[in-house]
Amino acid sequence: QVQVVESGGGSVQAGGSLRLSCAASGSIFSINYMGWYRRAPGKQRELVADITRDSSTNYADSVKGRFAISRDNAKNMVYLQMNSLKPEDTGVYYCNAQIFGYTPGLGYWGQGTQVTVSS
Repeated sequence: QVQVVESGGGSVQAGGSLRLSCAASGSIFSINYMGWYRRAPGKQRELVADITRDSSTNYADSVKGRFAISRDNAKNMVYLQMNSLKPEDTGVYYCNAQIFGYTPGLGYWGQGTQVTVSS
């Protein structure tokens, strides 16, 4: 079994920064895929950014140039540095970890961490 736990959410004003962390633990040797998703109020969950074990990254167009994803393979952790935050970045941010390959929606999910950006 794999546990995924997010931390680092909070409330900030527009233009501010936050850094989210996600730790995966359990019976894992290595994790191939780790990603950050968010669900804004009244909207479906969407991809924010993801990263493979060899550090290949992918970003939603709405966060390019403002957010940066990184990971520490030795610790099975992934981070999301969020700068120049906007009110539309508000939502619950979820971490996803997949051990083998990548399949949309599958793998292990955390409980989420709330990010609130006020104007």
